[in-house]
Amino acid sequence: MSPRPEGRPFLACVAVGLAVLALAPLCFGSGFQLGLMSQMCAMALFALSYNLLLGQTGMLSFGHAVYAGLGGYAVIHLLRGMDGGSFVYPTVLLPVAGGLAGAGFAALIGYPTTRRGGTPFAMISLAIGELVHAAAGMLPAWFGGEGGLAADRTAGPAFVAGLWPGWTLGPDVHVYYLTAAWTAACTLAIHALGRTPLLKLANAVRDNPQRVAFIGYDPHRVRYLMLILSGFFAGVAGGLMALNLEIASADSLGALRSGMVLLAVVVGGSGLFLGPVAGAVVVTFFSVELSRHTGAWQLYLGLAFAAVVLVLPGGLAGGLRDAARLVARGQSREWLGARIWTILGALAACAGLSLAIELAYGRVHDAGGPAAVPWFGVMLDPFAPLPWSAAGALAVLGAAGVFLGRGRGRPVPTPERCDV
Repeated sequence: MSPRPEGRPFLACVAVGLAVLALAPLCFGSGFQLGLMSQMCAMALFALSYNLLLGQTGMLSFGHAVYAGLGGYAVIHLLRGMDGGSFVYPTVLLPVAGGLAGAGFAALIGYPTTRRGGTPFAMISLAIGELVHAAAGMLPAWFGGEGGLAADRTAGPAFVAGLWPGWTLGPDVHVYYLTAAWTAACTLAIHALGRTPLLKLANAVRDNPQRVAFIGYDPHRVRYLMLILSGFFAGVAGGLMALNLEIASADSLGALRSGMVLLAVVVGGSGLFLGPVAGAVVVTFFSVELSRHTGAWQLYLGLAFAAVVLVLPGGLAGGLRDAARLVARGQSREWLGARIWTILGALAACAGLSLAIELAYGRVHDAGGPAAVPWFGVMLDPFAPLPWSAAGALAVLGAAGVFLGRGRGRPVPTPERCDV
């Protein structure tokens, strides 16, 4: 039987995605690039697990990193046990142990915490996350204290039943392919989960929990089951991160990691299935690259988060979908021509803001001298008046361009919610 017409685009996306994952090491073969791609894959799965709560069930969590962090610790403890010869466990199946750890903790604390959604659940998740993060510092035997726990990922057998004896997980390319395989498998599982009655009930609980209770279903039970599923996939992602880095630390349990996955989902777009994947790739890439070039990289990520929320309510995926609709209708040139001044003004304003941030960062850290602050290959003195004048001129020109383009042309179609 031939696939249904509506299933062909998804099958095409699956084929393209698998081809990209398989061929990426042929184009980017350095250790740094392979490590970065492994982080992107694990972060993409982490974002998809978070979207099961936020996008599908309407549950905003500020402590989702706990499930991924505990999954990472479970993998590290298993590796340390195998290194001592206590037992044998196939290394390629270690992410499953991380997923079980995340799901187990979600099952333990989820029933009382999911009785209410919305703000109560968000505040409780924040409290749980801070509680576990604080406990990590008080239990050094389990969490390793401030330094965390390290392990050798080649300690155990690499594959089941001795298949592929050369697969040791020592080279970075082996770790990448393992991470990519688990990410692809879990992504397909999450997509298949979206065709089940449970996900349809979760969408209904997100939109109108009172109506769900009225027709005979328990919203509390639906939220509880969704938290367990989300914790499992988050634990798998945390286990993949631990295998890649060969260490698990208390930072993986903290609010910063939870904020990063929230940033990835919102930037990518929680209304589309692949939106969190796009957001995870963009956020991971820019956080790594920006941290190599500027010390104010977290400020840039925060500003990008605010800009996406204000300009693209549907995230990057929603913006690309709207652009595709304009191209299909033949309105792309008209839309671009009507907003050319706005686009140019926004670019100039961003350049001025970036220059001001770098100069301010240089002044705060007392980096004086004519070659103190690099900005797009130009070395500037943060205490000189000329760079500050250039930043102000760019900001004024950018504001003028945005003002000139204000109100011209028809607005972009409002993104519609699209469930899994």
